[in-house]
Formats: sequence, C-alpha cells, structure tokens
Amino acid sequence: MKNSISEQSFYIESEEEDEEKAYEKGEDGSDSDGSNFSNDDPQQSKIGSLESCWPQSYRQTIDLYGSVPSPSINFLGPPSLSHLGSSFMSSSLIRRHTPDILPSLSKPLISGTEVEKPKEGRSGRYLLSPTLSRRSSLRKVVLDKRASVTHGPPLSHQSTYGQAVINGMNVLCGVGILSTPYAVREGGWVGLAILMVFAGLSFYTGILLRYCLDSQPGLETYPDIGQAAFGITGRICISIILYVELYACCVEYIILESDNLASLFPNAHLSLGVLELNSQHLFALITTLAILPTVWLRDLSILSYISAGGVVASTLVVACLFWVGIEDKVNVHAKGTALNLSTLPVAIGLYGFCYSGHAVFPNIYSSMQKPDQYPSVLLTSFGLCTLMYAGAATMGYIMFGESTQSQFTLNMPKDLVASKIAVWTTVVNPFTKYALTMSPVAMSLEELIPSSRNPKSSHMYSILIRTALVISTLLVGLSLPFFGLVSALIGSLLTMLVTLILPCACYLSILRGKLSILQRGMCVLVIGVGVVSAALGSYSAVSKIIDELS
Repeated sequence: MKNSISEQSFYIESEEEDEEKAYEKGEDGSDSDGSNFSNDDPQQSKIGSLESCWPQSYRQTIDLYGSVPSPSINFLGPPSLSHLGSSFMSSSLIRRHTPDILPSLSKPLISGTEVEKPKEGRSGRYLLSPTLSRRSSLRKVVLDKRASVTHGPPLSHQSTYGQAVINGMNVLCGVGILSTPYAVREGGWVGLAILMVFAGLSFYTGILLRYCLDSQPGLETYPDIGQAAFGITGRICISIILYVELYACCVEYIILESDNLASLFPNAHLSLGVLELNSQHLFALITTLAILPTVWLRDLSILSYISAGGVVASTLVVACLFWVGIEDKVNVHAKGTALNLSTLPVAIGLYGFCYSGHAVFPNIYSSMQKPDQYPSVLLTSFGLCTLMYAGAATMGYIMFGESTQSQFTLNMPKDLVASKIAVWTTVVNPFTKYALTMSPVAMSLEELIPSSRNPKSSHMYSILIRTALVISTLLVGLSLPFFGLVSALIGSLLTMLVTLILPCACYLSILRGKLSILQRGMCVLVIGVGVVSAALGSYSAVSKIIDELS
C-alpha cells in the first residue's frame, strides 16, 4: 500500500487555462458525479472554506517542525513529500497543485486554481470538498485512485504510540529546561508548585483540543479549531499568535548561542574600524551567518530527522548537570528561600514557557494511527518532561544557589568534561531547530505574495523574506540579550494564550450548549488562571527588561 501511494504521487502544472475554463462551463450539466459534490451541503462547504483561508502552509510546516518522521517513509521521502519542506516548489508561487495522494500533509498555498482534495473525517470516511477539480484529466485520476487510497490510512496517519510520545516530548522539552533552576531562584522552592499546576492545566487543555478536533470533520490544526470557534477572524488571530511565538523562539536561539559561545570563548572580539564587537555580539553574528543557509533549504526533511534528537539532547544536558553535581561534587548546597513574592511573576513566565507545545498537539493527534491513545500519549509526554524539569530545577538551584544564571550551562565549570558536553550540546541543538522553527513563519508570509509565473522571481521573494526574518531575529536578540527575561515574557504573554486561554475559549465556543456546569466552570477557571498569570508575568518581565536596558 505504501509503495502504491508513492507511485501515485505527482505534480501537474496548471498551464492550460482555456481547457480549465471549458471544463468549468460543462461541469454542472454534463458530469453526473457533480451532484455528489454540490455546494448545497453546508458541512462540505465549511470544510472547503478551511482549505481556502490563510494560512494553508501551517499543517505541512508544523508537521516538519514537531514530528519524528516515520521509518516507513524513505529518508528524503517520495518525490512529492520532498516538496513539503519547500515553499519554493510547493507553493502557489509557481502554480503547482498537490492532489490527494498525500492527504492533509501537502496543501497548496493560496491559489487561483485550487484542487480540492478528499478529507478524511474521524469516522474514517472521506468527505469531499465542493469542487474536485478544474481539469477533467486530473479529476479522473483522483477519482480512479480514491478507492485504492481509502483502503489504508493516509500517509499522514502513520505515527505509532512511541513516535507520538517522542513527538510530544520533542516539542515540550526544549531550551526552557535550561532556565528552570533560574525560575526556582526567582520564585523560591514553593514556586515549583506552579510548575506542577501548569503541567496539569496544560495536559487538560491538550485534551480539550482533541474534543475540538473531533467536533467537526475536517479539523486538523490549531488554526482550523480557531476558525470553527470564531470564524475567519479566529483563524487569523490564532495563526498570528502561533507565528509570533515561533518567531520569538528563534530570537531565543540567537541569544542562547551567543551566551554559551561567549562563555566558552570570553576573549573573542572583532574590530571593524569604529565598530567594536565583543564576544556576545560576535557570536550572535556568526550564529546568524551559519544558520542563514539552512533557512534557504528547499528540503527540510533532513533537519527534521536531526532535530528529532532534541529529546536526547535535553536528556544529555540534564544528565551532565547531575553528573557535575553528584560525581564531580560541584555544588554549594544552597538552602535557598521558600518564596520570593517580588520576583515570583518572572518564575510564572519561565514555568509557563516550559509547556509551549500546544501549537503542535493537533498535528500529533491527526497523525496518530490510533487516535484513542492520544490522552495516554499526552500523559506520558507531560509526565516525563515535568520530571526532567523538576529534576533540573532542583539540582541546578542546589548546586549554584543565588548565583544561578538564566541558563544553568553558564554556571557549570568549563574545565570539566561533562560541562563541555552539556555546553556544546546546547550550542549544536539550535542549529537544527532554527530553520524548522522559522519555516512556518516564512511560508505563511510567502502565501501572501501574488502568484507569479516566473520561478526565479518566486525564489527571490522567498530568499528575501527568509533572509529578512533571520536578520530581524539577530537585531532583536542583540537589542534584548536577556535569555531568562525574554523566556519569561514569551511564557507569560504568548504561551498562556496558546496553552491555557485559547483552548478553553475554543472549547466553550465550539461545544456550547453541550457542556455541563462543571465543564464550563473548569474552563472558566483555567482561563482565569491564564489571564492572571499572563498579566502578572508580562508586566514583571517587561519591567525588568526596561530596568536592564536603562
């Protein structure tokens, strides 16, 4: 089945405009199958509207960003799959279309001659959008192949339980783990309870996203949920919030690289006439130049494989921290304080930043072979990541006490082997993550470019957009070189929205009238916690950033 699907993958250029128009004229009256796909069905019309609204590239780019590729797919994927990592070749900029051989993984961007594809509902039946095709030859191929495709799950529904758990952990267990000891320093030991509370609430809202996806056929991503709950405005607003969060993470990568490389080579500097670059500025610039070519890549599937080792990298860094503290006996046995009310809001943001994975959870659920295992996948992912967070936070604060920096790797003695492993692992990991994190943002902007028949101009637009995005992250990182405070701001403002507030708001909107008083009350409580945490954390983080700048 997998081989037959690969053989069916193809791209068709839409060059014969006259033929398309002729087919349109005769479509309603001459095609007996056309009645099956009438626009009169409101549910099918709603599914079709999901495929015509910005952003259309969200699914494919987030799948690359947050998923461990299935071993059943070739290393570089079948010909059509290799296009998923490229806005250069799979977008409407060069007017290519992707038929239903890769359902829901390869959606075209905004296009004037869009090929609508069968969508598989939760019941396992394919729901067809109102317009199948504008070319009779393409329409016949799709209909002829549909029966064979429906005998097995789509290529997107391949994740096993283990892969789904790794995907979840890979999304959750990121650079936020480096700041957990610093969060204890800011909030005190009692503040660790906030980590547990956020873990429980985030798990709960992750389950709510599943109920939202199951409420209507055709919902697969977070923006889809936003549209189902609040219309086109909801889809656009949620998409913008998600993209801003991804962009902010790229800024964090630049700050992370400059901090850790500067700690390894503190005397590095560069003089260019009147311009003097210290070690942090120099390594931020070098990091940007090194990352820039990866953002231009047409095929990001290789980076997707490498970045799947993020769980291993995080585990290795935490293991090195414990080794330095237990075996090398580098610690101050700090007792610390029970509660720091003045800086507790910063800790709230840092703990919240640890659970910023909800943008990918709908994709993980949609890609699972057995969706009923989703709650267990979430529970395992959250449980293991929370144990790692709590362990790193406790050990790091015991070892370094009130001198704990925003990244515990900066406190580790540089002459120890375990410390060098931890720091270099921290340095290397963002190089594979940056392009995958920035790609959704870049492709969403590329969708807004008018279609062009000249591939060279399309390529140039893409390169310019991606280059501008990378340079802007460098400028923001140099302007706000405060890893811990920027993490706290992201966690307070953006993560609280994505993780706590919006899932509950969408759940209440989509399933209104079907919820019990307890369910509505729980959602209102979670929204209240999210709003209060966002307000306190954001105000505190911004205030401290202003103080640092002044």
